[in-house]
This record gives sequence, C-alpha cells and structure tokens, in this order.
Amino acid sequence: MFTLIRNAHVYAPKDLGVKDVLVCNDKIIKIAQNIVFDWDEDDFTVIEADGKILVPGFIDQHVHIIGGGGEDGFASLIREIQMTDCVRYGVTTVIGLLGTDNNAKSVETLVARTKALKEQGMSAWCLTGSYAYPSTTLTGSVARDIAFIEEVIGVKIAISDHRSSNISKEELARLATQARTAGFLAKKPGVVHMHTGRGKKGYSDVLEIVEETDIPITQFRPTHVAGQKESALKFAAAGGYLDFTSGTRTAETAAKIAEALETVPLKQITLSSDSNGSFPKWSADMKIIGMGVGRMETLFDTVRHLIKDQNVPVPDALSIITCNVADALMLEGRKGRIAKDLDADIVLLDQDLNITDVLALGRVMVRNGEITAKNYYDYE
Repeated sequence: MFTLIRNAHVYAPKDLGVKDVLVCNDKIIKIAQNIVFDWDEDDFTVIEADGKILVPGFIDQHVHIIGGGGEDGFASLIREIQMTDCVRYGVTTVIGLLGTDNNAKSVETLVARTKALKEQGMSAWCLTGSYAYPSTTLTGSVARDIAFIEEVIGVKIAISDHRSSNISKEELARLATQARTAGFLAKKPGVVHMHTGRGKKGYSDVLEIVEETDIPITQFRPTHVAGQKESALKFAAAGGYLDFTSGTRTAETAAKIAEALETVPLKQITLSSDSNGSFPKWSADMKIIGMGVGRMETLFDTVRHLIKDQNVPVPDALSIITCNVADALMLEGRKGRIAKDLDADIVLLDQDLNITDVLALGRVMVRNGEITAKNYYDYE
C-alpha cells in the first residue's frame, strides 16, 4: 500500500520546508518536492496537506497501559489504555510500565497489553519491575526479562517516594548493572526508569553511584523531574536525561521546560504523559485526600504551549516527544524523525496546531480529525 502526502510543511523535526512524503506500507520511502507517483488506485491513497504541518509521530515513554492507581482501594485502580486513546492524540509509540501496585497488576499482563497494542497497529515496548524492590519480573530476573522478552527494554523502580521500597544505593547500582549488561546482549537500552517523588534524598544516591562507579549516568532515567528541581539540574549538569511529566497544568509544565532549556542542552530533555497513571493528592502527614488521572492529551498540549506561549522554536519543542526520546531509547534508526527508511509514524497539524491526521506504521489512524482505526471490540 502506498500513501502520498502532498504539500505539507515538514518538521522532521528539523524544518525541511514544504515537501511531499511518500509512504510504502510501514516505511517512509521518499521526501521531496512534487513527487510524481502513479499506482493502482485500490492500493494508493493521496492526502492533500496544503497549509498543514507534518511532524513525526509522538513517542510517550511513560504510560500505564494496563492502568495505574490503587492508592485508595481496589476501586481506585485505573482502566487499561486502548489503541485509539493514543493515536487520537498523535501518539504512535508507547513505553508501558507498572506503578505503585504490583499485586493486582503484573508484568505478565503488562507484556500482554504491549503485544495487543502492537497487534492493533501501534509501536509499543514496556519495562519490567514496578515501584517495588526486589523488582517484580516475568522470568524471575530483571536481566532475563530484558534479554529474552522482546518487548521489555528496561526496568522501572521508584526512588525518593514514601511509596517506594527505599532501595539502597548499592541495590540501585546492582540493578543498573543487571539492566545494562542484559541490554548489551539484547541490543536494548537497558535503562533504569525511575519514578522520582518529592522525597528528601532527591537524586543523591544516583549522583553518588555515578561518581563512585563506572556506570554511566545515561543508564538512569528519572521522571517527574519538576518535583526535584535542584537535584534534576545537578543530574543534567552531569550529562543525564531529564523527563518532565506533562501533568494536569500543561501551561505550567511548558514554562518549567522552557526554564530548563536555558541551562540544559535540548537533547537531554524529554516529555511524557504518565497517562492512565494515578495522580494522588497527599496531606502533610501522607494521607490520601484526593485522586487524579494522567491523560495522554496533555503530552502534545504541553508542546503546543511551548510553541505558542514560551516561543520555543517548533523543531525544539517537537524534539522532546520525538527524536530525543528515540535517541535515548536506541530507536533512532526507526522512530522520532521524518526520514527515508524510517517508520511511517506521521502526524498532520493545522495552522493552530490541532491534530488532523495520524499515521502509525503507515496505517491511517485519524483522518480529518476523525478516528478511522478501531480497537478489537469496536467492531461488534
């Protein structure tokens, strides 16, 4: 199947100007002005994109694809995500993970949901582990999960949070080494993706590990970094990645990212949504007093605020949910850019930066603002 997108202003995320983009099956095969291409109309789709902006599909690296929650009883467990929940907001690649709960939720279910999203046309990977230590796994070992389960690319853990297992510095270093060496074998990033709360220790253990051992700082990937501003800036100064969470106040998040960009290199900043995860509200004595839910629409809404309110250039703003994430997760040869031979994950925007069309692996998922793809049970 061929799809020709005509006369779009392409941000790859680098500004390429107005171009045509030709897709064959799941790959981009040509980017040029005025592509002339004739094919049997049954196997050829043309999307006229005059006045529209074409960008890479978004990568959301922190998604509770089987739902998070559980801090306020079984009723507070959040539902699993659907493929259409993602593509409607331009997200064509997700990294799934567990949260606080590893009792009602499991790595087995997480891997199964990852496979299901792939079957429905998205790209998806996941992380073994959860907040807890020793890490919850499928095979009985973090290293074996990463080495032998195709979808697993790293491990999740929680630090500086009253819900964490208070993993020691030595245990965290060993976990990072296990993930790293398994990643070598499987050609995966083997990252230690760290939910980082607002606790007293901040990133101190990680910074000491990097100083005292030979484990590179890029093996550690803290998220929710806005809650640990001072530690986060030290971490970035040492060469680490900072993953912001879009949250519920996207304009405020955009302002914090713009502030970080004044001192932190752009390539070290990423953004994720924490979609379908719980956003509990705690009293001063750590009792739950309310609950919110992460939503995927906040991902690009934050980027929109970066462009419109913070005057961040379009290529820079897009990078934090496209090429920066792809590079950090060893997906640069497949994802995160509009380029020949890369996966045909494409989002079209109107001049007000509203999503109008989405292609995931070359399949049209959203057309003229309407979802054209279906979840498995939507056909009934």
